Amino acid sequence: MEKKHVSAFELYQNALLASTPEVKTSSVKITAKKQKENGIQTPKSIKKTKRKQMGKQVIKAAQREETVERLAEEVQCGEISGVALDSLLGDLAKVSNSRVRASKLFQWLIHPIPSKSFFRDAWEKKPVLIKRQNPDYYTGLFSTAEFDRILRRDDVQYGVNLDVTSYRNGKRETHNPPGRALPFTVWDFYESGCSLRMLNPQAFSSTVWNVLSILQEHFGSMAGANMYLTPPGTQGFAPHYDDIEAFVVQLEGKKHWRVYNPRSENEVLPVVSSPNFSHSEIGKPIMEAVLEAGDLLYFPRGFIHQGDCLSDAHSLHITVSSYQRNSWGNLLAKVVPAALEMAMEEDVDFRGGLPVDYLTYMGVQNSDKEDPRRAQFLSRIEGLMKKLSTFAPVDAAVDQKARGYLHDCLPPMLTAEERASSVQGAPSRWENGEPVDMGVAIRGQIRVRLVRSGIARLCSDGEAVWLYYTADNSRVYHKEEPKSVEIKAEVSLAELLFKRGLIHTAEPLQQS
Repeated sequence: MEKKHVSAFELYQNALLASTPEVKTSSVKITAKKQKENGIQTPKSIKKTKRKQMGKQVIKAAQREETVERLAEEVQCGEISGVALDSLLGDLAKVSNSRVRASKLFQWLIHPIPSKSFFRDAWEKKPVLIKRQNPDYYTGLFSTAEFDRILRRDDVQYGVNLDVTSYRNGKRETHNPPGRALPFTVWDFYESGCSLRMLNPQAFSSTVWNVLSILQEHFGSMAGANMYLTPPGTQGFAPHYDDIEAFVVQLEGKKHWRVYNPRSENEVLPVVSSPNFSHSEIGKPIMEAVLEAGDLLYFPRGFIHQGDCLSDAHSLHITVSSYQRNSWGNLLAKVVPAALEMAMEEDVDFRGGLPVDYLTYMGVQNSDKEDPRRAQFLSRIEGLMKKLSTFAPVDAAVDQKARGYLHDCLPPMLTAEERASSVQGAPSRWENGEPVDMGVAIRGQIRVRLVRSGIARLCSDGEAVWLYYTADNSRVYHKEEPKSVEIKAEVSLAELLFKRGLIHTAEPLQQS
């Protein structure tokens, strides 16, 4: 059979961006064409000669996106109301399209509000409170008993995995001793009225890991979590706002919450989290409620909040977070420097010298002067800024942003079927003094599928093409370096993807 060859760009469009990522392979190989790139400049071979082809393929990609969105919107709230988490995760494991799976899980998280309505009316706009009168709704996600088991079983370190905090008489304090957080000391802190915050429960809980690794594909941004355990009648944190979209999932007991509007337009959707506020700085709350087990509270970044425990019950909640540093401004921070570099290389207007006397009429000390040269100078700047947009390498900047996202991501938690049909289920082993069953290979007309739609992405870097992926990431944030592999000429794509754990076969693996 004649070997098929596809360019890296065609692979990028047709394979890795497929909504339903299933392909048949027969020794498929790719040829990575050399591409010149300036910073994160879109390669000219793509930017100029393939503009028409790109347009058609982008339209096809958009159509695939619409298909996925339509499938996700077909999820009815009634399908998942009252479904236990373990049963839901088992059902979701059978959903072949991982983005539809993520949409279903998110819909379960915010039930009964339809996902489409939530993103239209509330996302980044206003807080939402969901009262369920169902204390078992989130059962199975995490518990105080599991936290206790983690303390006994795992190496939980103060300041790295666990914070001990208190907020008394308007003063917020952290009480972390050095070293490992052992149960005797941790529960002594709790008994003395301190709150316990686990910074990365996904590193210790397989269920939290599974939930977050699914949700991150729905957000297109890292999904993280913190766990908060608060004794009755206490408060662990001062009023403040965060730089993330927050979903407060009440697991046990109850907690009294107050949420306040951003104090000014400058604090709407902030870039960084705030310091601690005093009550005199924040005004009156726009929302006040008691969350009980099974309830959910969402608030956007920038909304000030504080939670205190009532005297008759402890509180355990997990805050699921996303959209940190994922704004238009964060993208433009990558686009603009690269656009300017390209503009200076290709357009003489950007290389022309400044007026020899510009320091005499520009700058803060001259800002009050009425000088016609100031107007001319500012007009020239405005014109160059408008012209700069024509050099913006948006796709290349998005790829650079995507590389950061893939580094942030949790690795996928594979189902038993996925493990059995991927490299993790290969029967290779050491036996009788030698390795055996090394003959597993991806050959013929074997059907394969990406383990997750967003598990990998092709990006160019100078003259090379690299595949960035999440399969080997750690469950601890940025514990490992970004994972990537160079796509070289005449590389067997199927073999490469299989060895990196990015695809699995339709059937369990067998020795060839």
